[in-house]
Amino acid sequence: MSVFLSRLRLGMRRSSVSLLLSNAFSTSASLRQTPPCSVMGAFPCEYSTSRLIVAYANQHFWTQLDKMVPLELVLNKYNHGKTQTIGASHGWIATLKKDGILCLQDDLNPYASYTEPKHIPLPPLVTLPHCQTKIVTNVSMSSSSPEDDEDCVVAVKFLGPQLSFCKPAGKSKPEWTNIKIENPCFFSSRVMFSKKDNMFRMPGSGGHLIGSWDPCNPSDDPKLQNVRFQNLPDLPMATRELLDSCLTSEHLVESRATGETFLVKQYKKKEGVARMKTEYLMVFKLDGEGNAVYTQDMGDLSMFLSMSEPFCVPASSFPGMYTNKVYIYDYDEHGYVDVGDIPFKICSLKGPHDAPYHIPPQEVDN
Repeated sequence: MSVFLSRLRLGMRRSSVSLLLSNAFSTSASLRQTPPCSVMGAFPCEYSTSRLIVAYANQHFWTQLDKMVPLELVLNKYNHGKTQTIGASHGWIATLKKDGILCLQDDLNPYASYTEPKHIPLPPLVTLPHCQTKIVTNVSMSSSSPEDDEDCVVAVKFLGPQLSFCKPAGKSKPEWTNIKIENPCFFSSRVMFSKKDNMFRMPGSGGHLIGSWDPCNPSDDPKLQNVRFQNLPDLPMATRELLDSCLTSEHLVESRATGETFLVKQYKKKEGVARMKTEYLMVFKLDGEGNAVYTQDMGDLSMFLSMSEPFCVPASSFPGMYTNKVYIYDYDEHGYVDVGDIPFKICSLKGPHDAPYHIPPQEVDN
């Protein structure tokens, strides 16, 4: 906990941008990867703007940038219910207005333009019968370039049966393709995009079933895969009773650097009036046959779970990062778990956190 909390003790540094670049897993020799970071908030300025504050994963302090961002994106008290942030993917924040207009914005991406932020409005949402589009589970994208990649697909998972897809830069006028999921085990699930499989994938409640949807031809009949959990830990009775009392959520996370896929089971319990706290975390390596093998060793990888689409990075690519960690960030807590720790422990700071987003590495010119 001391390393994590040292960010508070060391305070903030002022910077236009702070980069420790790596080309270890960039897709191009002419590009480098920026370190992952977390949106920590903003310093209010005049005219409803603020200076973005981030925490780079390989540094032990927060950085106040010169980048000006709208206050309502990072501080809920300035929002007045007009617009809500509903998720993020590849550094793009998704916002939803009362009129049902969803917009992709790069305002909170510290590596995007400081003076010309990009806003991509999508068509008004269409609500299927016996579904709702007010409460969003999460947002996923098939690429990081929704503004000019004709093949980029945005997927929005709503609480309940509806899953919607849209191509913002497609050759034809953007429109929503709406899917009604029949199996209730997916109603509260989070969607992710697998670059390895070129599919949108979603774990069912409990993690025993994974559904996959083709981004080019999504249908009501997804490809289903049964999951078999193996090498489960022999937990003490007190720990098993604790897990039985928790709410469980599942996350599919892909490491594009190694090609590995992980299934994470997160156990949370109510603490106080309205706060949920992570009590336990299990990480499983998932193979193509549906075998999920419990592990306490992710090797060189570190994993980032937040209200953004989850991701993994090789820690050694960014000097200062720690290996075998899962960094957790949501409205109620911000912290990390060492996957190899026995017994389990989490080092975290209590919320509320208004903009709990991890920003994955971005490719920038050398």
